[in-house]
Amino acid sequence: MTASGPRGYDDLALFYGDLHNHCNLSYGHGSLEDALHNARLQLDFASVTVHAVWPDLPQDDPYLDYLVDYHREGFVKAQTGWPGYVQAIEAANEDGTFVTFPSFEWHSMRYGDHCVYYKHGQRDERPFPIIEAPDLPALRQSVRDLQTDAFVIPHHIGYRAGSRGIDWGAFSEELSPVAEIFSFHGLAESSEGPYPYLHSMGPRHSGSTAQHGWAQGHVVGLIGSTDHHNSFPGSYGYGRLAVWASSLSRDDIWDAIANRRTYALTGDRIDVAFAVNEQPLGSVLEPAAERWIDVSVRGGSSIDYIEVLHNNQIIHREDCYPQRIERGLFKVFVEVGWGERSQETAWDVTLRVKSGRLRQAEPRFRGRGPTDAPAEDAIFAYTNWLQDAAYSIHFETRTRQNPSLHTAATEGMALEIEGDAQTVLIADVNGQRMEIPLTELIKGSQTANLGGFVSPAICFHRAIPETEYNRRFAFAHRGDGAYRNDRAQRDWYYVRVRQRNDQWAWTSPIWVEPPSR
Repeated sequence: MTASGPRGYDDLALFYGDLHNHCNLSYGHGSLEDALHNARLQLDFASVTVHAVWPDLPQDDPYLDYLVDYHREGFVKAQTGWPGYVQAIEAANEDGTFVTFPSFEWHSMRYGDHCVYYKHGQRDERPFPIIEAPDLPALRQSVRDLQTDAFVIPHHIGYRAGSRGIDWGAFSEELSPVAEIFSFHGLAESSEGPYPYLHSMGPRHSGSTAQHGWAQGHVVGLIGSTDHHNSFPGSYGYGRLAVWASSLSRDDIWDAIANRRTYALTGDRIDVAFAVNEQPLGSVLEPAAERWIDVSVRGGSSIDYIEVLHNNQIIHREDCYPQRIERGLFKVFVEVGWGERSQETAWDVTLRVKSGRLRQAEPRFRGRGPTDAPAEDAIFAYTNWLQDAAYSIHFETRTRQNPSLHTAATEGMALEIEGDAQTVLIADVNGQRMEIPLTELIKGSQTANLGGFVSPAICFHRAIPETEYNRRFAFAHRGDGAYRNDRAQRDWYYVRVRQRNDQWAWTSPIWVEPPSR
C-alpha cells in the first residue's frame, strides 16, 4: 500500500497488535508463556496486561463481597509476580520480529479503567513499579515522577462516568494519546452503531464515547484490543490495533502510538491509509480552508462501504459492490469448527494451491472465549501454523461448539490466491482430501462435514476478487467553520470501514486548526 497509497505514508509500514489482554498473573487463565505463544501466531506486537489496582473498589455493598474478594486476591498475586513478569516481557521483546511492552491495569469507578504502559520495563535492572495511586491525577503524577516513557490509556470508555467509563472532564492528552474503543466489551465510537455493550457493567452512554470526546475538543486517537482473559492476545473478532510505524521496533511502535498513527480493528487485517493534505492519520494540521482527502483501503474480505466523517458527520460514502471476476487475485477464508456442545475437535489442516500461487496468508485464530472459565487442567497454547513457500500452508488448532447462534468459536486462515480457471485449492483435513476448483469458489462458499449430521465442519468461503477488497479514492472538502460546539476549536476527520463479513476499522482522526482570530 505504501507504494500506491496517499502521500504521508511513504516511509511507514503497517503493523498489528493487541495492547490489552490478560492471563493468570492476576485474575484470568493460562500462563504468560501461553499468551506470548498465541500472540506471536498473528500479531507483530503485544502487551499482556496485569490486573493490579482498584482504589475505589466498592466495599459497602454486601452483594458485591464476592467481587471485592476476587479482585483483592488477584491484586496480591499481581504484586508478587510483577518482577518475574517484567523480566519475561523484556526477554520476549525482539525488535524486527516481535515487540512487547509491560503494562498493568488501574481500575476506577470514578475515572474509568486505564492501563499503564512502560516503553521499557526496568531501569538499572530494577522493574518500574505497579503504581497504587488513589485517583487519576495522582496516577499521572506518579508516572511523571518516574521520568520514563509511559502511557496511561483508557479502555472500555463507553460505560457511564462513575461506572468505570471515561470521564472526559478529567481527561488529559499528556499521557493518553489514544483510547481503546473496541474490545470484547463492544464499540464506543458512538452510542449507536454495531457492537453494543452487553456486559453486566451496563450499556453504552453517549457522553462517554469517542465522538463526544472529540466534540469536547480532545485530540485523542483510537485503538482496539481484546481485553481477553484467557491468554489469547489478538483473539479474532474481539479487537486489535494497527499502527503506521517506521519499523517493527519498540521505539518506532511507541512513536506511532504517541503520534496517534493508529486505528481500531475488530479482527480482519484491513489496511487503511488516510491523509488530509498529505498528512497521515493522527496529525494536527495548520489552518487550511481547502482539504484534500485521500483514502486507500485494502481489506481482508469484500468491502461493503467506506465512510469519511467530518466533525462526526458523514461527508462521503464509498459503496463497493460484488463483482464476478474470473482471474487475478482472490481472498479465500478457510474456517473450521461447529459440532456439538460436548465435543472438542482437534484439527490438522494443510492447504495447497494447484495451478496458481499462494500470495499471502492471514491467520484468524480465536482461542478460548474471552470470558470462559476453563478447567484447571485446560490447555491454552494449542494452535500453530506454518507457510511453506508459495503453494502450501499448514495449521493445527482445536475448536468447540459455537457458544450461541450469533457468536463464533471457529478458527481459520485467510488466503490470498493468484489464480484462474485452472486453479484448484487442495485441502487435507484430518486425513481427508478435498479439492475445490477456484471457479466454484468464485460462485460461492463450499462446505463439508468431517462425519455425519452435526459433526464438525469446514467452510471454504467465497473467493473474493481483488476489485472487492482494494479501493482508493480522493476528494476535496472545504472547511466551513461549523464546529460541534464552542470547546471544539478544530475540525476533525476520520474514516470507518465496513466489510460484508461484518469486520470493521475505525481510524484515528486528522485535525485541522481553525483560522487565527
